[in-house]
Amino acid sequence: MSTTTRFGRVDRSATSLAVAVGDAALIGLFVLAGELSHYTVDFLLANPDRIVGTALPFYIGWAVAAPALGAYSRAARETPLRAALIAGGAWIVAALIGQGLRSTAVFPGGFAVTFVFVSIGVGLVLLVPWRTVISVRWG
Repeated sequence: MSTTTRFGRVDRSATSLAVAVGDAALIGLFVLAGELSHYTVDFLLANPDRIVGTALPFYIGWAVAAPALGAYSRAARETPLRAALIAGGAWIVAALIGQGLRSTAVFPGGFAVTFVFVSIGVGLVLLVPWRTVISVRWG
């Protein structure tokens, strides 16, 4: 069953739910890897709010961008190329939203141009192959 939302088309199916869980896990992996490159495991275990504060802007960005660009539509799984383009575009928008949120006093991290490029690049490396495989298996 597909539904049209104010932001785009969302296929309300078990497949879309599985894809969303995978997306969330990969975004979490991106954040965790980044945090581990700056802090020790002991520090992060003692300060779990650090990981949450870092992850939240990117999850907010993804929650806005992915549905708006149709990342959870059936069409987003039709071909590997379409899957790659939609996932990649959604991540670029999500990362920019996340970076914008990080530049506020509400979230830790601040704004650094280099991290904009790193976050876009790492997210693309994680999400695009995942979404491409999904389109081949469940398209």
